[in-house]
Amino acid sequence: MCGITGTFAFTDAGRTTLAALPAATDAIESRGPDSRGQYVYDCVGLGFRRLAILDLSADGNQPMTDESERYTIVFNGEIFNFKELRQKLIAKGCRFHSQTDTEVILQLYITEGRNFLKKLNGFFGLAIYDKEENSLFIARDRMGEKPILVYRDEDKLLFGSEMKSLLALGVPRKLDYTSLSHYLQLNYIPGPATIFKGVKKLLPGHYLYIKGKKVVRKRWYKVPYDPKKVQKNKLSYEQQQKKLIDLLDDATSRRLVADVPLGAFLSGGIDSSVVVALASRHTQHLNTFSIGYRDEPFFDETKYAKLVADRYKTNHTVFSLTNQDLYDHIFDVLNYLDEPFADSSALAVYILSKRTREKVTVALSGDGADELFSGYNKHMGEFQVRQGGFKAEAVTSLNLLWDVLPKSRNSFFGNRVRQFQRFSRGMLSGPKDRYWDWATFASATDARNLLSPAARQKINKKLAEKRRKDILQHLHADGDLNEVLLTDVQLVLPYDMLAKVDLMSMACSLEVRPPFLDHNVVNFAFSLPVSSKIDANLKKKIVQDAFRPMLPEELYKRPKHGFEVPLLKWFRGELRPLIEDDLLSDAFIEAQGVFDVEAIRALKTQLFSRSPGDVHARIWALIVFQWWWKKWMQA
Repeated sequence: MCGITGTFAFTDAGRTTLAALPAATDAIESRGPDSRGQYVYDCVGLGFRRLAILDLSADGNQPMTDESERYTIVFNGEIFNFKELRQKLIAKGCRFHSQTDTEVILQLYITEGRNFLKKLNGFFGLAIYDKEENSLFIARDRMGEKPILVYRDEDKLLFGSEMKSLLALGVPRKLDYTSLSHYLQLNYIPGPATIFKGVKKLLPGHYLYIKGKKVVRKRWYKVPYDPKKVQKNKLSYEQQQKKLIDLLDDATSRRLVADVPLGAFLSGGIDSSVVVALASRHTQHLNTFSIGYRDEPFFDETKYAKLVADRYKTNHTVFSLTNQDLYDHIFDVLNYLDEPFADSSALAVYILSKRTREKVTVALSGDGADELFSGYNKHMGEFQVRQGGFKAEAVTSLNLLWDVLPKSRNSFFGNRVRQFQRFSRGMLSGPKDRYWDWATFASATDARNLLSPAARQKINKKLAEKRRKDILQHLHADGDLNEVLLTDVQLVLPYDMLAKVDLMSMACSLEVRPPFLDHNVVNFAFSLPVSSKIDANLKKKIVQDAFRPMLPEELYKRPKHGFEVPLLKWFRGELRPLIEDDLLSDAFIEAQGVFDVEAIRALKTQLFSRSPGDVHARIWALIVFQWWWKKWMQA
């Protein structure tokens, strides 16, 4: 696991960025605190920061060049089948000088060209320079676990694992107001867009090939979902469960390879418990880590985590946190973000990563299961909308009531009213509008209205609609829930869930490996009918049924409730001065010119009312943006 960055100059003017390569490399130090390296030749510069996981010797340092000195690679990630690939390459006459997966990738590219990517089992962002051909090859893994950002103008192409490295290379800081409008709706920015004009996220499963001034972009992997093939799936439900266990067991065992201490996150939920149960088949006394919330007993799941830890005799550590512990890390998170990202659960992921890193360098996680197998409340809502019936119609018939009752995430009653209102609204929409409504915290109109009149004029409405259509392209009126899951895998997973884990774990120099996102598991998941994933009573059905014999029964006797950071309490308490006197003050809003003063005042009024609804999430998005603006736009 590492951080990579680099530059490819098309003209003499583009070569000036080579001088900034050391600063760009050091900007991502937390991704690789163990060593740094650079390669500069003619028009190309490659920068690298290493977090040593395999072959801890200097032989594993990068940039890595082959014997002929023709090819040089920088690689961020892990390849879990590299030993098998290495043996096949040795049989073909390849010689190796390290025990790293990096050298295997380099030799595969030399012997097989760009198609080698399909042989890799793992996650990565990589770049390979061919000196003889004067070409650069940049690629990103299938699911988007590791990021690659790219900027191109007439003089050069720049890339990096994080925005801060591109900024160090001199990327223009021009705000993309179309991206801002989507951020204000989703609380994150979907790819390929970023907050800056001209900077793009390389999409998951894509690569770039640059030669001369020509840049070729190609998709090398897509989720193989075909409704007709799903209908022809001949496996019985029992056979499906067995295959899932076998595939996930293989994925988990592969992810236990490391030359440094390794462990697993254990939340007490089904997904992380499954990973721990399978990992314990292949290693004794696995290190496991949980967070407990002393001040929020409703969200504390450590007793369930302990049941799993006891069953599998893991070396279990609980980090027991107070709300003050959470609050004390807010500004660490805000300071690390180089693009606005307002999923507030990033705070908990940051603290878990920071504490876990004190004991291990690698952690397995249960990420991805909800998106693949239908684990969210919105999936049950979608299922019920499509099923129809008395209950769904009853909720819709009470629309007027849901509109007037107080709504808030911070009480059971208020949260239920909020959910009923969103469900009712979804019942009256088509699949595309319903998905967008349930994925967002604000409508497009509400997001635009937050902006100043001048800023609204800078939104490219056609581009905004095109981006939205691209995201929703797989949803059809005659489709099924698998289309919703596919959309989640291409939107929520890479740009919210995986971005959150990558950013917060890398801020702490911790590598996180999610077995559920092994491409063999993903491909299998999208061969299954909806009936294997959800019914009227059970979300994530096949996962729960397949692993029931391996897990404590108590895990099945409780409702799932993810952790909610106590934002509303902080906004009405410790953070109120930051909101009213600084980041969202009338004076700063007017001087900045991005937001509408009256609209921000209205949001603050709602925040301090008895019916805040989801406004705390929107306020958090504004705080994150304003903090980012001060650090990266004003500095």
